[in-house]
Amino acid sequence: LETRLLILHVVHDPGEMPGYYSRVLNKKKRLHRIEDGAQEMLEAFIARAHKEAATAACLDSAETLLVKGLPATRILEVADKRKVGLIVMGSRGRTGIEHLLLGSVAQRVMQLAQVPVTVTKAEES
Repeated sequence: LETRLLILHVVHDPGEMPGYYSRVLNKKKRLHRIEDGAQEMLEAFIARAHKEAATAACLDSAETLLVKGLPATRILEVADKRKVGLIVMGSRGRTGIEHLLLGSVAQRVMQLAQVPVTVTKAEES
């Protein structure tokens, strides 16, 4: 049984999650460079994962994919198209009014996925 790792990053409309990419992007160039910033974030995540899990051989052959769209929808589409067996994703753990206004991508994915979903709370940054 071959197990492959796909690391997916969904670039979404900045109007839905204002400020999400602001740590990486210059305000003036934000709209023109959002995909570049997302790619930088994905590469930084991969580098951090390699450093923190240096013995995880699956990282060496992991495929990375950057797609645009609504996060929950695109995660589910990619999972279906690639016939994944498990979705693992991070969550910021929003609560209260912020959760009500923005919703939870992880929650929507868990509700709609046809495969098991594991959610881990992201570290505070």
